[in-house]
Amino acid sequence: MQTIDWQEIEEAKKAALQVLLHNAHGPFHGLPRTAGWGYPEPYTRDLMFSIFGIAVTGNSELIESIRNVLQTLAKNQTEHGHITSLVHDKDDRGSSDSTPLFLLGVGIFRKLTGEKDFLDEAVVKSLTWMEYQSPSDRYMVAQQPTSDWRDEQWVIGYGLFVNTLAYSYLRLLGFDERAGLMSKEMKRFTITEGIINHHVHEGLVVKNKPYYAFWSYKVYSSERFDLLGNSLAILSGLAPVSRAEAIISWIEEECSAMLQKGDLAVNLPPNFFPFTLPGDPDWIKRYENFNMPGNYHNGGIWPFICGFYVAALVAAKRYKLAEQKLVELTKLVKLSSNPNLEFGFNEWIKSQTGEVMGVDWQTWSAALYLYAAKCVEEKATPFFDEMRG
Repeated sequence: MQTIDWQEIEEAKKAALQVLLHNAHGPFHGLPRTAGWGYPEPYTRDLMFSIFGIAVTGNSELIESIRNVLQTLAKNQTEHGHITSLVHDKDDRGSSDSTPLFLLGVGIFRKLTGEKDFLDEAVVKSLTWMEYQSPSDRYMVAQQPTSDWRDEQWVIGYGLFVNTLAYSYLRLLGFDERAGLMSKEMKRFTITEGIINHHVHEGLVVKNKPYYAFWSYKVYSSERFDLLGNSLAILSGLAPVSRAEAIISWIEEECSAMLQKGDLAVNLPPNFFPFTLPGDPDWIKRYENFNMPGNYHNGGIWPFICGFYVAALVAAKRYKLAEQKLVELTKLVKLSSNPNLEFGFNEWIKSQTGEVMGVDWQTWSAALYLYAAKCVEEKATPFFDEMRG
């Protein structure tokens, strides 16, 4: 059994805070940069995710930088309530996750500061925008391919990730009735018979498997596993306790098999598996350039997502396993493409080799490490505990 080295974790936490402070002011209107080198732009989704880690630091400079981000997003919000993909660019539109992440980010910021009406007008507009994203005019929201954080992977219709975000902001902002109706809709089975009766609505539950479907729309769906979406389902309480335990057991068993086969080189789960292979029905030719098996969105290991997985383990009260995975994540964030860095907080790692493939000092990699460490230390999941309660 691996023992946890708290001194090493403290060193990693200090390094993560250094990364966030370094990245807090970038070249675009003084807004935070997405990574220390490369990605100088303030990408909305990255910075919204970083709120989780920043919130638990209590660092006033970082908290004020996030206030600036949220206020700038509200200023650049479209007429109908959509939030842009780049914080400073009101014309960079079209992402499916920027608006729900904004709502989640505002919810966290309100809890953190006690400012209950912070950006209320922008929040109301974004809530309206999100209601119009439901083709069935019900509760689950749909998206276009490559419009969420997976800008090189197809998610069609009702994606798990975006819907777990929507459920989470509804719970955080106090819209419990709508959240309950959304949860009920998501917990319906996906449709596999090839025909839809007029009274049947598709959902995201997969028959004979514990986890939620990657995406579903009418008679089509994908049963590949999305680590981020399922981790958020556990954290938010969308997955009940028994299902959360089953999902985690399934992940660990599958990863053990992948380690034995040589498809996995580290003791942390890829963001997506089984990998999409050339010749599979869902293989797209463009994947040859960006998304080969075990790479990038097609099964790369992303430290920020592993941070959410560690937090999900805490939410499921799997405390020992959470400690073990935090140790592994600490090893992972030390890896860098720059040999002069003690901690790389790299963007993503190739599953089969454990080789760093992205850019160093990635904002969300550092932030979610801090959040994961806080969860393990306190045996609690800040902001999500309230949702599950």
